[in-house]
Amino acid sequence: MTLDRRAFMQAAAAAVVMPSVIRRVGELSPQSAPADPLICGTGSNRFRMIHDWIKPPPGMKFGDTHGLAQDSAGRIYVAHTVGEGSTPVSGVCVYDASGAFVSSWGGQFQGGAHGLDLRNEGGREFLYHCDTRRRCVEKTDLTGKVVWSVGCPMASGVYATPESWCPTNVAFSPDGDLYVGDGYGGSFIHLFASDGTWKKVIAKPGSGKGETSCPHGLWIDSRSADPTLVVADRGNRRVQVLDLEGKHIAFHTDGVRMPCDMKFREGVMLVPDLESVVTLYDDKFKPIASLGDGLVDGHASPLRGAAREQFVAGKFVHPHDAIFLANGDILVAEWVPIGRVTLLQRIV
Repeated sequence: MTLDRRAFMQAAAAAVVMPSVIRRVGELSPQSAPADPLICGTGSNRFRMIHDWIKPPPGMKFGDTHGLAQDSAGRIYVAHTVGEGSTPVSGVCVYDASGAFVSSWGGQFQGGAHGLDLRNEGGREFLYHCDTRRRCVEKTDLTGKVVWSVGCPMASGVYATPESWCPTNVAFSPDGDLYVGDGYGGSFIHLFASDGTWKKVIAKPGSGKGETSCPHGLWIDSRSADPTLVVADRGNRRVQVLDLEGKHIAFHTDGVRMPCDMKFREGVMLVPDLESVVTLYDDKFKPIASLGDGLVDGHASPLRGAAREQFVAGKFVHPHDAIFLANGDILVAEWVPIGRVTLLQRIV
């Protein structure tokens, strides 16, 4: 657990005793609140929440459910840290498009499965894993066969020891390179070649322009003619936009708490936020829908370590990753030690 997570947990624990009058993004007035607590969002962005839509198979226990991806055949991949006593010990579980279990693999990711993203490369699809226990980025095929694995880029000259780096998520450059956010290590962002060779530092730690603190997630925004690198600058409680060389373009804080990652679809940006909400933003980075907001008196949900029956229907605890599914629904994985994957089924 990193220092920012310790501070986060202290704040969450205080939620039950610290009153607040903070108004939440997208908060509904009592008069307009839906009768069904499992319906969230507004206007054309309304969803029905189906908690535990994806479940581990018999004998297996999820750990923290950290990463999600979907391939072109509709199969869904869930990266989790593996619960104590789980059989088998598999850090990646595969499901079909209906949420039915298909297979599992990736025992090496036990305790470290974190970021998970998929890229099509010349007609073949590959998964990129960020392992926070082994402190590496690993590329596999869709069956789990390892293509390459890279550890700390000591050639960068910014680390005293290999243990100083701890990658959390990746993003794919339009030219085939790979951006890696060192979210739990030194807060650098690095550029790697497609074969895993380190190339250069893109962003350094700090709070200023072009600097990051826990760059937990990152993705390429291709909504304009000039793609940009969008960073979930979680420690600084902001979203930061950089050009592809790392030059600062903008900060965005409207509706942002502790952003974990982002994905894009049809002009909309999807952000799972560790402080108990999933938020949709327009192409101006303005929030357009707040989904499953689980704040308690203005603070993040205190239920991370609670039993499943204590979770509140229709409320998120700690969203960690979220993806748009091929059909336009949203899937959300949460940072809770017993795992939870929720389907946000679009209402049309």
